[in-house]
Amino acid sequence: QVQLVESGGGLVQAGGSLRLSCAASGIILRPNIIGWYRQALGKQRVLVADISSDGTTNYADSVKGRFTISRDNAKNTVYLQMNSLKPEDTAVYYCKMVLISTYQYWGQGTQVTVSS
Repeated sequence: QVQLVESGGGLVQAGGSLRLSCAASGIILRPNIIGWYRQALGKQRVLVADISSDGTTNYADSVKGRFTISRDNAKNTVYLQMNSLKPEDTAVYYCKMVLISTYQYWGQGTQVTVSS
């Protein structure tokens, strides 16, 4: 069993920055991929960025150049550095881990609100 705990959300003005953290506990198998997803009110949950256990990253076009995903394998933690935030980045951000392409786990989500 794996548990994911997100933190770092909050309220920020447009142009500001936030850093989200996703801490994983339990049996972490490799290979794995950890991703950040977001769900705005009334919309579907979509991928923001993900990073594999070998460090390969992937970003949604809407956040390229503004967001950076990274991971600390020793701490089983993944970070999402979000810069130049826009009101359209407002959403609940979720962390998801996929283990050996088979097992999926979600965190509880953290709210990010960007005011104009």
